[in-house]
Amino acid sequence: MVDAERVVYRTCPLCEASCGLELHLDARDRVVLVRGDRDDVFSGGFLCPKGAALGRLDADPDRVRAPMLRDADGWREVSWPEAWARVAEGLGRVIRQHGRESVGAYLGNPNVHTLSSIVFGRVFLRALATPQVFSASTVDQMPKHVSSGFLFGGGFTVPVPDLDRTELLLVLGANPIESNGSLCTAPDFPGRLDRLRARGGRLVVVDPRRTKTAERADLHLPIVPGTDAHLLFGIVHTLFAESRVDLGVAAPFVASADLEVLRELAAPFTPDAVAAVCGIDAADVVALARDLAATERSVVYGRIGTCVQEFGTLSSWLVDVVNLLVGSLDRPGGAMFTTAAAGSATPPGPARPGRGYRTGRRYSRVRGAPEVQGELPVAALAEEIDTPGTGRIRALVSIAGNPVVSTPDGARLDAALASLDFMVAVDVYVNETTRHADVILPSPSLLAKGHYDLSLLQLAVRNVANWSPPVTAVDDTVDDAEILLRLASIVSGLGPDANPAVLDDLTVATLVDEAIARDGGPLAGRDREDVLAALAPRRGSARVLDLMLRSGPYGDHFGRRATVEVPTDDGTREIPALTLDELERHPHGIDLGPLQPRLPSVLRTPSGAIELCRDEIVADVRDRLVPSLTRSAVDAGHPFLLVGRRDLRSNNSWMHNVEVLVKGRSRCTLHLHPDDAADLGIADGSVARVRSRVGSLEVPVEVTDAVRPGVVSIPHGWGHGLPGTRQRVADAHAGVNVNLLTDGAVLDPLSGNAVLAGVPVAVEASG
Repeated sequence: MVDAERVVYRTCPLCEASCGLELHLDARDRVVLVRGDRDDVFSGGFLCPKGAALGRLDADPDRVRAPMLRDADGWREVSWPEAWARVAEGLGRVIRQHGRESVGAYLGNPNVHTLSSIVFGRVFLRALATPQVFSASTVDQMPKHVSSGFLFGGGFTVPVPDLDRTELLLVLGANPIESNGSLCTAPDFPGRLDRLRARGGRLVVVDPRRTKTAERADLHLPIVPGTDAHLLFGIVHTLFAESRVDLGVAAPFVASADLEVLRELAAPFTPDAVAAVCGIDAADVVALARDLAATERSVVYGRIGTCVQEFGTLSSWLVDVVNLLVGSLDRPGGAMFTTAAAGSATPPGPARPGRGYRTGRRYSRVRGAPEVQGELPVAALAEEIDTPGTGRIRALVSIAGNPVVSTPDGARLDAALASLDFMVAVDVYVNETTRHADVILPSPSLLAKGHYDLSLLQLAVRNVANWSPPVTAVDDTVDDAEILLRLASIVSGLGPDANPAVLDDLTVATLVDEAIARDGGPLAGRDREDVLAALAPRRGSARVLDLMLRSGPYGDHFGRRATVEVPTDDGTREIPALTLDELERHPHGIDLGPLQPRLPSVLRTPSGAIELCRDEIVADVRDRLVPSLTRSAVDAGHPFLLVGRRDLRSNNSWMHNVEVLVKGRSRCTLHLHPDDAADLGIADGSVARVRSRVGSLEVPVEVTDAVRPGVVSIPHGWGHGLPGTRQRVADAHAGVNVNLLTDGAVLDPLSGNAVLAGVPVAVEASG
């Protein structure tokens, strides 16, 4: 019998699926039971092991719960005023001596799951005013942002598969059964795939591994890692060669000249030519093209495997190109654009050209890598710290990240961090990265935070809105918003004692002014003070969210409308216009209906059209992809190709300190095909040495035919147990850091994304 005092409902903040949780709390506000919220409008009761462990994660005894300073005697807990004074002294000293460009900032994966980080992280970065900004995006998803920016004019204008209506789903480089989906917010992805099959639809998976998703597929095609762009171009070639191109509703927004350029680019990629590179039969390439064109509701979905490879931007671009050519772009059951309730860069409205999408507004100091979306490649972080010269990073602010185990050249970055003059970490663990910090500022309990998936709901497969108010008080900890606003005040020169409420008010006032100045917008012509008064008494990120909701496509527009009409699966219905108060009255969320066609209003290119063949894309195809058709497929010194893998109980590096998620047999193993194991004389359960150009490691072997011959797999995010960390469970299940093998010198040139898939390695039995 569960001894619960109350039940509350929240959206899970631990991955991109955004599932609804039913939390049972005891009298001390401790989580004693977690269930899936059966009434949640989006997830319908689905629950994965990570969500079920939320209470254990929140109560982890190894979590940092008070500010910590590191000195010659080690770590000690201090008061917040003492911590802020140390931060102001350390960062201020470096800025005075070496300038703002000598301070770097790194943002880790959890930032996208934290409303305050999304809202006020940009305030901090603007105040810091450094060109040295890095994030986990360049080991994850930056190619998709770049390709979307080139095509549609905005880096976050990413079409998602309309999973609930498609009849043919082609998945490349994704394993949503275990990842829960990515750049495609879809709780209960397994159930959605089951329903696809139940209505007579088909699932095709292209992956070098027979993943859990591939096991459910009607067809699994084990591709050679890093060749997705070749396969997709083979499909494009076939569509043109067999006169199967039909743009559907997108036809008015594509220039015929661009189609001719695309036809020319596709010419070398015949099915036979790409088959030799991809390891997929030419007949299968042709069949895929024909099936996609002939199925009324088909869609291609590519994810991390298509991003973290040599041709990441081209692969991501080609996913949308194929969807366009078969008429699936902006078509129900195809690839559609979400109409998010808050925070969209492309809210509904009349079509209007934009400024377009640019990269390379600045370049990194050491290798000259271009900026993309305001940041530099994280693979360049170590060299920007350890390479002497003007502009060298001498201080770092790391917010919710562990790049030592999650980015390339992990050993070099580890050594580089140890050489910094000063480091601040906003984090809840002393991990492989934050052990180098001088100050750790802890984020509050998950239950003390208000939660709204501002970023993830831009990519949802159904339009929904769901707000989770704080469940418990912040207590002695400081809210994320205050941490970021105080950091912003400090780097602005206002000192550690500046009132963060002043900057909070300025942020909101600026956003209100921008909304009022937007011609034709819902707040155009309104009085600033009236709007601010309507947002009171909320503060922090909740106030900003209320502004976004009320001025969004379903909002009340500050009293101008009481209801809005939203689509349903078989018509329309009226709902109360959205405010944050209205969302609080619906703890299970509000369903805003299935995705709707959005062309051309979603476009922000200078031409107001889909810019199919940007010069940067054309040059990369001609200069790199076409020559790769005839190059040697195997490095004689490193004959295997290394790929990563995901596990349903793991989310990168930051959930390995929860016993229930890591117990059992080790999951950090080398997957090796039986034929390769026999040739190498390596037995299941033995230890192998894996070498790349930049490093080596030893790892237990799991012999399995789930990987293609010539391919090996090690999961990402492990490698715990380094001296100075304080994660007892993670240390006991340390695993190996696969990023000791990845080469930070190799990037996708258009996006700066690291190449983590298709890494050439050698494998041998360990002595």
